[in-house]
Amino acid sequence: MYKYTINVTFKGKIYQTNVIAPKNKSEKEIYQIAKEQVLKQWAS
Repeated sequence: MYKYTINVTFKGKIYQTNVIAPKNKSEKEIYQIAKEQVLKQWAS
């Protein structure tokens, strides 16, 4: 498992989040996980 620090843009702001994912995940999949985390936290 690897720890990635990803910047995600949501509603005009940039949020930084950490994603722990297997090494074989693609960059697109890791970004999608990060985006889902930010949406869960800030969408409500």
